[in-house]
Amino acid sequence: MSASSDAQTAPRPLRLAEVEAIPVLGQDSIVCGFHLVDYIWKDIFENLKAASTYVLITDTNLLALYVEKYKEAFATAWQHHRPSVTAPRLLIYTLQPGETSKSRATKGAIEDWMLEQKCTRDTMVLALGGGVIGDLVGFVAATFMRGVPFVQIPTSLLAMVDSSIGGKTAVDTPAGKNLIGAFWQPQRIFMDMAVLSTLPEREFSNGMAEVVKTAAIWSPEEFEVLESRADDIRTAVLEGQKDGGSAGLTKATRTVAQGLLLRVIAASARVKAHVVTHDERELGMRGLLNFGHTIGHAIEAILSPQVLHGECVAVGCVLEAEVARRMGHLGEVSVKRLARCLAAYGLPTAMDDPIIRRRAGDAKLAEVRPARLMQVMGVDKKNIGTQKRLVLLKRLGQTLEMKPTNVDDAIIEATMSDGMRVGPVAAEAVSAAATLETVVVPPGSKSISNRALQLAALGQGECRIKNLLHSDDTQVMLAALQAMDGCSFRWEDDGDTLVVVGGGGQLRVADQELYLGNAGTASRFLTTTVNLIDASEGSTVVTGNARMRQRPAGPLVDALRTNGCVIEYCEREGSLPLRITHTGRGFPGGHIQLAASVSSQYVSSILLCAPYAQEAVRLELVGGKVISQPYIDMTIAMMEQFGCHVERVAENEYVIPRGAYSNPAEYVVESDASSATYPLAFAAITGTQCTVPSIGSSSLQGDARFAVEVLRPMGCTVEQTATTTTVRGPARGGLQALDEIDMEPMTDAFLTAAVLAAVAAAAPNCTTRIRGIANQHVKECDRIEAMCTELAKFGVATENHADGIDVHAQQISKLNSETPTVHCYDDHRVAMSLSLLACVAPGGAVIEERRCVGKTWPQWWDVLARDLGAPTIGADTGATPAEVAPGSTTQAHDMSVVLIGMRGVGKTTLGQAAARELGLEFVDLDDLLERDVGQTIPEIINRSGWPTFREHETRVLAGALSGELSRGAIIACGGGVVESETNRTLLKAYTGPVICLTPNMEHVAEYLSHDKLRPAYAITSDIHDVYGRRLPLYAESCDYEYLVDKSLLGHDGAEQPGAWALIERDFIRLVHFSTGSNLNRVDMQRPSKFVSLTSPNVRDYLPARLPALTAGAQAVELRVDLLLETPEFAAADLADNKTGTEFVSHVHRQFTLLRHSSRLPVIFTVRTQPQGGRFPVDAVELRLRLLHNAVQWGSEYVDVEVDDHAAQIYSARRNSLVIASFHDPIGARLRWNAGEDEFALEMLGRARACGDIAKLISTARNWEDNSACHAFVQRHHSPATPLIALNMGYIGQMSRVLCPCLTPITHSLLSVASAPGQISAKQINEARALIGLLPAQRFYLFGTPIQQSPSPAMHNAAFAALGMPHSYELKETSTVDALEPVLAAENFGGASVTIPHKQAIIPLLDCLTPAAERIGAVNTIIPVVEGVQRQLVGDNTDYLGIVGCLRQAQFECSAPSFTASTALVIGAGGTSRAALYALHTLGVRCVLIFNRTEARAQELADEFAPLFEKLSTVTQLEDAAASAPAYIIGTIPASDIYLPEALFSGVGVALDMAYKPRWTPLLEAASRRKWAVVHGVAVLIEQGIHQLEKWTHSVAPAKYMGDAVHSKYNMDF
Repeated sequence: MSASSDAQTAPRPLRLAEVEAIPVLGQDSIVCGFHLVDYIWKDIFENLKAASTYVLITDTNLLALYVEKYKEAFATAWQHHRPSVTAPRLLIYTLQPGETSKSRATKGAIEDWMLEQKCTRDTMVLALGGGVIGDLVGFVAATFMRGVPFVQIPTSLLAMVDSSIGGKTAVDTPAGKNLIGAFWQPQRIFMDMAVLSTLPEREFSNGMAEVVKTAAIWSPEEFEVLESRADDIRTAVLEGQKDGGSAGLTKATRTVAQGLLLRVIAASARVKAHVVTHDERELGMRGLLNFGHTIGHAIEAILSPQVLHGECVAVGCVLEAEVARRMGHLGEVSVKRLARCLAAYGLPTAMDDPIIRRRAGDAKLAEVRPARLMQVMGVDKKNIGTQKRLVLLKRLGQTLEMKPTNVDDAIIEATMSDGMRVGPVAAEAVSAAATLETVVVPPGSKSISNRALQLAALGQGECRIKNLLHSDDTQVMLAALQAMDGCSFRWEDDGDTLVVVGGGGQLRVADQELYLGNAGTASRFLTTTVNLIDASEGSTVVTGNARMRQRPAGPLVDALRTNGCVIEYCEREGSLPLRITHTGRGFPGGHIQLAASVSSQYVSSILLCAPYAQEAVRLELVGGKVISQPYIDMTIAMMEQFGCHVERVAENEYVIPRGAYSNPAEYVVESDASSATYPLAFAAITGTQCTVPSIGSSSLQGDARFAVEVLRPMGCTVEQTATTTTVRGPARGGLQALDEIDMEPMTDAFLTAAVLAAVAAAAPNCTTRIRGIANQHVKECDRIEAMCTELAKFGVATENHADGIDVHAQQISKLNSETPTVHCYDDHRVAMSLSLLACVAPGGAVIEERRCVGKTWPQWWDVLARDLGAPTIGADTGATPAEVAPGSTTQAHDMSVVLIGMRGVGKTTLGQAAARELGLEFVDLDDLLERDVGQTIPEIINRSGWPTFREHETRVLAGALSGELSRGAIIACGGGVVESETNRTLLKAYTGPVICLTPNMEHVAEYLSHDKLRPAYAITSDIHDVYGRRLPLYAESCDYEYLVDKSLLGHDGAEQPGAWALIERDFIRLVHFSTGSNLNRVDMQRPSKFVSLTSPNVRDYLPARLPALTAGAQAVELRVDLLLETPEFAAADLADNKTGTEFVSHVHRQFTLLRHSSRLPVIFTVRTQPQGGRFPVDAVELRLRLLHNAVQWGSEYVDVEVDDHAAQIYSARRNSLVIASFHDPIGARLRWNAGEDEFALEMLGRARACGDIAKLISTARNWEDNSACHAFVQRHHSPATPLIALNMGYIGQMSRVLCPCLTPITHSLLSVASAPGQISAKQINEARALIGLLPAQRFYLFGTPIQQSPSPAMHNAAFAALGMPHSYELKETSTVDALEPVLAAENFGGASVTIPHKQAIIPLLDCLTPAAERIGAVNTIIPVVEGVQRQLVGDNTDYLGIVGCLRQAQFECSAPSFTASTALVIGAGGTSRAALYALHTLGVRCVLIFNRTEARAQELADEFAPLFEKLSTVTQLEDAAASAPAYIIGTIPASDIYLPEALFSGVGVALDMAYKPRWTPLLEAASRRKWAVVHGVAVLIEQGIHQLEKWTHSVAPAKYMGDAVHSKYNMDF
């Protein structure tokens, strides 16, 4: 750091640049040009407000480069400006370079230094540097003296085109980047292009990511410039000013390259300036500038600083473009062009790109997993709630919307995943698709594309190539041809047309080796092509990836060497890499002998180059049968189309005269026939129909025969014209094996045939023998070996032969029921063919290396899911077990929720409550219909009749389910919507959740007797008859069912006061569950337990016993089989349909009662008698019905016994997780020891095939069985594939202690345990503590004075009740400094925080919860450990204490609903903030604040106003009484405020946060008016319960905690 003032110097002439100005926010603030130093000072002095001091802030890297120039120019410019006036001060401040300087500490240091220098409000601050300098210095300017003028002088390309424009300033904090800052617009932004020549090349690439991004969202023309002139732009930046000259100062001296550079940067800056001008504060359009940043920032959060911002954004751009492609908005051509353009500037385009791998290293890169990225993206500022938003491209240069678009998590995660899970296509989907004609257009042929590229490059003139395959293979071919100056190209028609300008065979030596990846076609073709280079010295290296360096090239190299070409192997004899030395003789030609029994590509390679040989070529094919003759014929036919004739003089001999190709004006690449086999085979294997319109009998490709020669003999109906092929498959399982088929003319299609043969088991002979495919041993991989290996994973036997494969078919139902993971060997055809088998295999399959399909069909997964209808989700095949949770495939979505059910059941009331909770729009379909028709429903029916009304209803329903209302809403339908078959079809086809509200019909009948707003039921129709008729129609149409019965919680059928509040709460819980927004699942990363209820009636546990016996648990099990022990069903005949229906109804009521009484996830279990339960094993239909009902009722977990029916439940489980269980009550078969565990492994495999969680229960014979069980668990359990495994019996209790998840527990309040040997949560915790699995932790209360606090008594009572070895103690201190070592201690478990530290503690924490952040205070500290990282999270449970107490009071006294009530908060201190946040959480919309100091009340109201519809202050409590508040919260200790009686009108609840004295004036006044009251001590206990549950991750023992507090309270007070 230094400070200085300039001395006067003799003036010299100013070197004033000619500049281009760009307006932003109405001012020409952006100035672009070259050598701007003199211009900058002249412009500042003459056109900006004068300053007494100019502060130039830069970093030490730039100090030596620029500061002296700026100081000298400052003095010179001032002497020219006002020579007779003393110059103002120029102060210089230097920082250390890098992101670490962008901190609050550095900002404070700069401000202190400026104050020391006596800087005043007429100071101007200049930021000379990159983005870090600009962001930091801009924030200093925004806050120093409440804002001083600010000038940006960006010195990096990234800063020029991104951070310098828009006025965003910020510093970083431990919680994240750019979280503290301001919008502060610079007076000028000077972009001096001359400084870019000092940039390292990597920094140039870093900035170009933003330039490419901007063009991609805004300007097709600029994108084409960037795409086609990458080398020129790089040269202009990196070499333009290295001679230190002044070129570019004026337009006359500006080089072509400099003009191009200025155009590119100015265009990018102009776009950002336009967007900022129209959306300065990022409320809409400015979000477009975040293209690539949502995913890019997530990558950067993990890989920074090793990987730069622009490198991460480049990958993000490609991935977000792929999202747009997957959603059907963007073509593959555009995705490939974008990736190519970014790569041309040295940027990575994939997460495993070598650039990123080299920078980050494998260990760091392993952290970039989809689940981690999704977690990071979850806190992106562009999100709306949990909804992620991406900028989607419609085409290059245009976005889908002028703002970011909502995108489902599942699509984003699938795009980022390295694997793809393909599920079986349901029979219902096949049935629905049978009447539809699916049309699929495969991409252009790889074989034809590569030939067309080479022909056009060697030819003369322009050729417009259409339908070119945009794949990895064609990309490397194009890049190699360009590297040899073989041609030039440009894109037209948004990239659908490639215009190639041929070089006429004139090639030069490439500057670097030709890297061809795994592109076999390109490597073979170019091996000959490189020999055409007419150079007398130098050499060219042709190489590829590891697999390419194994594939044979020997026969081609031998033929070329014999012909006179100089070629040597650089590594392995017979394979790439090759060094081809140029001798000036070119490709000699003449008589060439070539062995063509391995690959036809050798033949095509010589044929394509033959016209340019030194003499006519006579090509003789020797060495046995020629392989793949159709591909040779294809090459000859295409050469003819480009003007060169090949004469076939003998069967294996060709003559090619010298000549030159003449490019046709247009060449259309035929679709790839090999790729076409996949959609056609999909139709064959699933029994559907598919048409490929671009492949027929006239095709050049041998694989076009596949439909006629393979599919038709296998039982498919095939219709083929010259240009189209249509296939309809037989019924699923009806394919017939082929005895033997010669596939030599279509070798690449053998993989597709092998997959079909695997399930061709319709006839007795189930073996298909495929021959003529010897070359497939040496393709991208040994494909024959690969298919044998991978088919075995599905349970299909095969035999590997030198020239073929035998496939022994298996019936579909007998394929492996597990979900195999298919390794693809980086081979596109392995991936696509086996994905077809996954479409019918019972467990589907996970396909690794899903991106390998980019070789020929990059959008295959999009087609498979979107066009063919296969269930696909992303699969993170590289994830560690801890990163994937069971059922993590379930994703939240924004599809609207549809409600159906009888009129009067509560669809409107519940729908509106859920809509408010989830932030959705509520839509009443009947209201929508009335507005649409312009008549009320009674008027429509009276005038036109019921049929007309139903027609209107169908039209409105169809529009709602397919239009804008299909997302982001809750739609309540009329009661009779299911009367129409068309409506039922619409509801069943709808992909969002449809919830049926099931009524207590007595309540509905009573309601309808008073409802006059809708047409009455016909006189002859009893309401119960109507419901009986509709009941199966509702069941047919819904996904979920919710029982609405206000009498459930009462006794003897009486309605319980306040029941509706619980009904609303649990309905919202189901809506959360059905949409995936909150699945209420147990954390599999830590030990967990569930308590098994054993009473035949849940009511036996109410009201007090259920909370007590679930203490220490994470879930509760409803044992449905034990419900049979009620007198009503103990001796019932369950085979009787009526009895079965009555039992299902009884179970539904019990399930709902449990839901109303506990917030824990429910495990729904129907245990059969052989498995140790009570349910009759022969009542199969009823058991399956109950399990399906459990899914419909929204049970988080469904326990399904592993049998022949388990797969039915698993495939229909929706958002429920299936626990696939097997019990061996005797312990005879299920043994754990290695060598004895064959049956256990078999059952584990079966369980995992039909369940998300496996559960294996045996019985211990001796204590050693516990060790064996534990060892078995350690071998097979992970959070991703959870395993519950334990031994029953007294001896087996230790296995319960060691069980890693969802251990069944009992409780002393239960009359009997559900299984022998069950122990309690307390016993498990005590045992785990004794053996070192539950270390003792210390918890504290921080604050002063705290000696009278009941918190230690409360929490220590809880730890004792749960059997935990922890302790809670007081830590009294007046400053937080003394707490740092406590927080850092290894055994620190958590803390409560009270005055005076609720705000002061925050700087010591790593992050805050949203509640704590909004309230502005912390009362709870929670250590959160992820891996080896520990974070201290600040939370606030005060508001949760208020929420819980008010909900309970409302339930007990039937107070009005929160959403319809007004609330009053008395006080405006810290506690009142928690009270306001609590009322917001409860859904209260109108709130009054009273405080004796009105200004404080108003300040609080202003801050919290956004949370409420109406938030106002009152100066007198009499004024509040006029609004009739139903809820009053007092936050002023021992208040003597006058409380008018009128304040307590009607029914209401008063809560006072003070707990000393017990009866405060507020509570006494409320009690006199018969209001419900909540004492402060109750809030203390409730918030303490929430604290304990956050610390221990289990249900708190509320009774013990309450008793401890009351005991302490009564003793002390």
